[in-house]
Amino acid sequence: MAATAMMRNPGEGFRVRRSPSTIVSAMKKPRVSSIKVGGVEVEVLRKDIKNLNLSVRPPDGDVRVSAPRYMDADAVRLALVSRFAWIHKKQRLFKEVNRQPEREMASGESHYFRGTRYRLEVIERNGPARLCVMGKTLRMEVRPGVDREGRRRTLNDWHRQHVKDEIPELVKKWEPIMGVSVAEWGVKRMKTRWGSCNTQARRIWLNSELAKKPPRCLEYVLVHEMAHLLERNHTDRFRSLMHRFLPSWRSCQAELDSAPLPHENW
Repeated sequence: MAATAMMRNPGEGFRVRRSPSTIVSAMKKPRVSSIKVGGVEVEVLRKDIKNLNLSVRPPDGDVRVSAPRYMDADAVRLALVSRFAWIHKKQRLFKEVNRQPEREMASGESHYFRGTRYRLEVIERNGPARLCVMGKTLRMEVRPGVDREGRRRTLNDWHRQHVKDEIPELVKKWEPIMGVSVAEWGVKRMKTRWGSCNTQARRIWLNSELAKKPPRCLEYVLVHEMAHLLERNHTDRFRSLMHRFLPSWRSCQAELDSAPLPHENW
């Protein structure tokens, strides 16, 4: 259980308890701006943090910096210049990663599930749509006349349900290990994130695309988001927590960063 914060009321001789959620809500919201350094557009978020955090985000290699509120623009620019080689390397990686070709959702195509590639077999029959794995085949049964988008929705729904089925046991496993409690969780398709965490509501969202990845990747993303319940930002403390709870987290992160990106018209 989190320690209760205490503050003295100057007008009276006793202390008033404030819940951690009240303190969090009282914190200032990040201030967002943008700067251009060496031809690179950078989104800058000013936060109540101690260290500058730099990230290059998939799928397009957008650059984001989370900087302490006290750090001036010149210091931010200097930090970016010192990391130019790393920034360009990450951006090249995203450009070089071959996107998965647009799927026609027809028999013979390759589709991934739990990190394994399967050959799709589409069978038209009357009855509710369903999917199942049979050996190295991913069998999809749909009603006659269902078009490509209908088949795609069927596959996406199947992926989302798979991730939903996996989460309860994973949450049950990691809550006592990490000493946190997840109030809510959900699964949806996300464009640039594998997961997200609302620390105030203790609500976690996971990307349904994780159904395509090896199970260890789903577990890594969940642990990553649960770690934000202990440390909101990607600080040294956050990385230390990840090393403690999931020593292999770096390899899972690299696997997701280098994975082919789905061809979608978002």
